[in-house]
Amino acid sequence: MPRISQITDIDFDGVNHPYVPPAVLRISPKLKLHREWDQEVDPITYEVVRHNLWQINEEHGATIQRLSGSPVAMYALDLNPSLLTEDAEFVYFGPYMQYMSGVTDTQVKWTLENRSDNPGISEGDMFLANDPWVGAAHQQDVMLLCPVFWEGELFCWVTNCLHQYDIGGITPGSFCPSAESAYDEGIMLPPIKIIERGEIRRDIEAVYLRSSRKPQMVALDFRAQLAGNTTASKRVVELIQRYGPRTVKGVMKKIIDNSEKSYLEKMTRIPDGFWQDRTYIEACRPGDRRTHRVQLQLRKEGNRLVFTNDGTADQEGAMNATYSGWRGAIMVAITELLCWDQYFAVGGALRHIDFDPIPGTLNCANFPASVSTAPIQSMEISLYPAYNVLSKMIYPDAEMRKDIMCIGGTSQWPATLFRGIDQWGERYGYLLIDPIGGAIGAFSHGDGINTGGQSRTPICQLPNVEHTEQSFPVLFLYRKELPDSGGAGKYRGGLSAESCFIPHNTTVITQDTLSSGNATPTSTGMMGGYPSTTNAYTFLRNTDILERMADRKMVEDIHEVVGEEELLQLRQENFLQHKADVYAVRWTGGGGFGDPMDRALADIAEDLEHLSVTPQAAHDLYGAVLDANGEIDEAASVAHRARVRRDRVVRGGRASQQRPGTLLCEASVNLQVQRDAAGTYWACAKCSTDFGPSHANYKDGCLREDHPVTDSNPLIGDPKRFIDDDVTFRQFFCPGCGAEIDNEIAVTKDEVLADIHVAVG
Repeated sequence: MPRISQITDIDFDGVNHPYVPPAVLRISPKLKLHREWDQEVDPITYEVVRHNLWQINEEHGATIQRLSGSPVAMYALDLNPSLLTEDAEFVYFGPYMQYMSGVTDTQVKWTLENRSDNPGISEGDMFLANDPWVGAAHQQDVMLLCPVFWEGELFCWVTNCLHQYDIGGITPGSFCPSAESAYDEGIMLPPIKIIERGEIRRDIEAVYLRSSRKPQMVALDFRAQLAGNTTASKRVVELIQRYGPRTVKGVMKKIIDNSEKSYLEKMTRIPDGFWQDRTYIEACRPGDRRTHRVQLQLRKEGNRLVFTNDGTADQEGAMNATYSGWRGAIMVAITELLCWDQYFAVGGALRHIDFDPIPGTLNCANFPASVSTAPIQSMEISLYPAYNVLSKMIYPDAEMRKDIMCIGGTSQWPATLFRGIDQWGERYGYLLIDPIGGAIGAFSHGDGINTGGQSRTPICQLPNVEHTEQSFPVLFLYRKELPDSGGAGKYRGGLSAESCFIPHNTTVITQDTLSSGNATPTSTGMMGGYPSTTNAYTFLRNTDILERMADRKMVEDIHEVVGEEELLQLRQENFLQHKADVYAVRWTGGGGFGDPMDRALADIAEDLEHLSVTPQAAHDLYGAVLDANGEIDEAASVAHRARVRRDRVVRGGRASQQRPGTLLCEASVNLQVQRDAAGTYWACAKCSTDFGPSHANYKDGCLREDHPVTDSNPLIGDPKRFIDDDVTFRQFFCPGCGAEIDNEIAVTKDEVLADIHVAVG
């Protein structure tokens, strides 16, 4: 299948449209661009204006949050503002839902090429857009694009994106888990002029609102976005009036140039190479029991990075993402691992990064694929492997490896789509926001953060239980962090949590599940670290919860109540939750980093004290031996760990050779590239055992053991409940010292993944 070209005709034709560099944009001569700026700006002015531009973006997002009546804006912060140059290079985007802004520049470029002549782009105009094949994450993420003019010339763009309450489709709330195509989903709008010279076009707004079940809510969302753009554009003009257009534009360009300079400097410190990751998504439609493979490759050649998705499954069912969604997801990891020191200014780095997926795949789907669930499925499953490949790329540099972050919680969102009649007698349809509590994966130097949110939304926060109960007819029984939910490792992944609720002030709630990552762990570990728990739904019918509450007996776990357990499938639709039915939702935690047997015993003792790890997991995963008082016996633990590693070597039965040579590259915490007179080779970082030539897969030189995926985390259940494929936890050990070098979660029939190749020696 031919690849997407990096420069292509982007007239609207319903197919994927890749990033177009500003230099090749075809813009109507009717539109005059502001193209003059100061090449030199004094440092003090630069810092003042730079921070002012950042604050404009912050105020922009806060304005939307305050004015929108939607819980998704107030509590999930499912929005993001952006500031772009006149030709759509990123200056800044906000600290909200990052991948929303990762698709903004494609929308603006499309608008410049396709709207600058007819109907034209003028001062006071704004364009509404949510077409995923032009540049949106999914149809619910509605963008409002605002050109900012100075003396008749287009000076820059302020834009925002907000997940809107309901924009149509076969399911209330517009997540449509059984959709077979975009025709089953909400309205799609390529950029259309909805604000013309400062006035709302009522005819366009009427078309846009007509598809919604909650037009008043959507109209309020739209006005919140309008207010955000109005505020931000006013602030930009005030800045121009104070410092002059050449200075302000000069600062914008310098922000991008400095971002580029920082990126290029980092690239000089990292060897060229190739890294890849593989994971899986489940259940593309109701009744589907297959796994669908997702692969991500990263190739570094000099200053250039190229991302590809070779080996990814074909588009199918209701789980797909478009090119812009895939690119936007990967940009989150680029921003956080390579551009964090530039206030998320990714524009300069993007000058040297290519995104080259295969069209027709589930994360580069062609029209009219169903994409309404993209952000919580195909975009998530595209984002988190990017943390792995980028982290492995930067590991060889001792300073940059401090920025490594393992996959975090909610690597697949366990959506609970509920609807019905609320406590005020009105119809509603929404999803449980709680999984945004997520978890942060382990770092290369420390543990992850328990329920630390989602890394793709740096300032996200769990909604208060009371806020959810105020907005919807539910009553929470508990919300708690879960021991053992974080991935084991030298550094442990952050814990995830579980929310449990019953209907309240309503007779019944109609529910849909919409999830993946319930059978196959998607928050995998890194460099020997173990995966976190999977997602899980627990549903008990006809329980004794109402009697318990009448007796003032609170529950701390769903299994304390007596009822009939029903196994919910991953896209089960239209099941009813009555007043005595109890529903719990668990989400994934953070992946672990490094061999769990390397975890400091003092850290395990602290884990036990804080109930982060159970005694059984402390022994089985970390090799800690507890005495009769539940305290760690240090001497016995050291001996037990040594015995476990020795037994691995004995079981493997393979002769090994220690081959100390000259260190060329630290490829991972457990893996080195060394050289001697005979050539370059992979070697154990602990004992210098030879794993084979560096051009081969180092895993071929390791001892391999295959175990059930349930062995990787105590909370993971039998995958056969949801999928037919066999899934394996593959572990790779040093044949010399028995240390764990790495592991992978794989469908049994898939080959061992060659995940690291560095060009040294």
